[in-house]
Order: sequence, then structure tokens, then C-alpha cells
Amino acid sequence: MKRPNLLGIGGAHIDRRGAMTADYIQGASIPGVMMEETGGGVFNALRVAVQFGVAATLISVRGGDAAGEIVAADARRAGIEDLSSTFLDRTTASYTALLDRNGDVVAALADMDIYENALPRQITRRKTRDAIAVADALLIDANMPEESIARLMRIATGKPVYALAISPAKAVRLRPVLAQLAGLYLNKREARAILGLSNHDNNNAANLAIALHGTGLSRAVLTDGEGAVCILDKGEIRLVTPPKPDRVEDVTGAGDALAGASLAAIISEKTFEYAVAQGLAAASATVETSKSVADFSSKARFQALLAHILIATPDI
Repeated sequence: MKRPNLLGIGGAHIDRRGAMTADYIQGASIPGVMMEETGGGVFNALRVAVQFGVAATLISVRGGDAAGEIVAADARRAGIEDLSSTFLDRTTASYTALLDRNGDVVAALADMDIYENALPRQITRRKTRDAIAVADALLIDANMPEESIARLMRIATGKPVYALAISPAKAVRLRPVLAQLAGLYLNKREARAILGLSNHDNNNAANLAIALHGTGLSRAVLTDGEGAVCILDKGEIRLVTPPKPDRVEDVTGAGDALAGASLAAIISEKTFEYAVAQGLAAASATVETSKSVADFSSKARFQALLAHILIATPDI
């Protein structure tokens, strides 16, 4: 039986994370440990999705350097068909984050010019069109410029396209195509950015979801840190209580795991609510590890997390 295919177009790069072992003090030197691994919103999501039984294809860009070779090797190791392009005169993108001793991001730096300048060239190439033609769904991220996202949506007409907002600064690039998306994964800060609200505006997740629906967006999964997750599903809103992890090692990759695991369920014809629950269980399992992509080969912990997810209708 042919496995459903998820095509990811977007970030696949090097993640560097400095984990502090003492309390964070602004402007001070904090002891800690630096870690490095491959990452990127789309890449992380695809590596989770393949663990839930779907086939995955990656289209990204990287430099002709050692970092690019590491990304390529990890794609092969994960069983992902890699259609990415290498630019010998460029540097592979990277993301460097500083995490406090609780695993939360204090600050981060994204060196991703290659996505701005080289990724748009991939959109109109034959290999992209061919990959879209055989895909059951697409996952893109907002690392691409706004005009490239719009062009890709035109090329992918007829295929469900889901998106990762990535960050408040980049999420706004998705505004022109919100009504065309099959679904959007984002957090409250990114939602406020898309809606033109400040972080001082006291909007709860449900009200933000209603406002996003007003833009034409049909489906969204809106996270709020450890708080309840809001599901927007064609005008209906549900609140999901995420399972509580036994420990928090590192929050990096949790949102990507949510997207990857839930999309694996969606293109396997599970309900949207079940898909989100599967994604949340995967996200919780991810924060229990120090890696941005957890190992789901043993399903016992995942099933235990899944069993504790509650879905309710909010009072608005």
C-alpha cells in the first residue's frame, strides 16, 4: 500500500543551542552547555512525520560547506527524499538560541539570508512542480519571502498547503495567503503579529483564533506555551489541554513536532481533532528530550501522553 506523501518546502539548517545551567541575568556571562544539531521548521516536522508512517520529501537550500553536508546526511538518515539545492558560494543557514535553565528561549539569532536569496529560485523549477504533483499535502514555512510564498500557492493550486509561522517577524509574510491555506501552526505572539496587534493587547487564544478566521483562515492550531492549545476548525473553536511532560529538557522543536505528527494523521485521513491530539503528544514527548526531534520508535510514552489530552468547547 502506497504511503501518503508530505512535501516540505522551507528551512533545513544547523541549530545551535546554549543551555544555561545557572539563573539567567541580563548582560551577564552565564555558565552552560552549547549543543549543535540539524534543525529548521520544515525539516524537523518531516523527520517527525516519517516516524508516523508517511513518506516525506524535502525542498530546501544549503551552502557548499560542512554544515550543508551534515543536513544532507541527516535527511538521508531520516529516510526523507531530499530534492534540495546546494550553492557552493553560500553558507548554510543557522539558528542560534540561548535557553534559560528551564529550557525556555531567552534570545535567538537566525542567520538565514540563503533562504531569502536562493530559496525563491527553487519554487518555479521543474523538480518542485513534479514533487507537488505527487504530494498529498504540502508543508511550508515562513522562511521564504512573501512573494515566493504567494507564487508557490499559485503553483500548488488544488493541493492542501499547511504552514508554519516560524516567528512573529516572519509570520506576517503569510497574511496575503491565509485564506488559501489548509491550516496554520502558530503561537500567540505570531498570531498577534499577523493581526497587527501588539504583545500588550490582552487577547486570549480563542479570541485570536476568531480574528484569524475573520481573515479567511479556515484551520489553525494556536499554542500558548504551557497553556491550553486552541483549535480553529472551519469556524468552530476547541480548547485542548496539552499533556504535562514529566520534565522539560528543551522546548526547541516542540511546535515542529506538533505540525509533523498532526499532518501525518491528517494525510492518513484521521480527524482534525485527533490529528492535533497526536501532534500535542509528540510535542510533549519532544520537550522531554534535549533533541529537537524525538525518537518515537517506542510508542509507550507517546500513547501515555496521548491518553491525557482533553478537548473542550471554550466559553467566549
